[in-house]
Amino acid sequence: MTILVEVSPEAEASLKAEAALRGLDLQKYAAKVLEDAAASRSSGASKLTREEFQAMLRELAEGSEALPKLPTSAFSRESIYQDHP
Repeated sequence: MTILVEVSPEAEASLKAEAALRGLDLQKYAAKVLEDAAASRSSGASKLTREEFQAMLRELAEGSEALPKLPTSAFSRESIYQDHP
């Protein structure tokens, strides 16, 4: 089935970037996004496959290597509640 969809330039740029990250052309990626959205709505609950979950975790971790390393002592009860008697 062929559907013609008008999107904003911002949405188009975002879709193109996501498609490139996944190694897909824009049309295939847009079709996948629409199919996934339709499937999640029809099932009543959003269920991720293992691969989708791992991809989501990778996206969340992206850029985290630039965060400062904290010592284990930073996570002690005393350090968290140091302002409370």
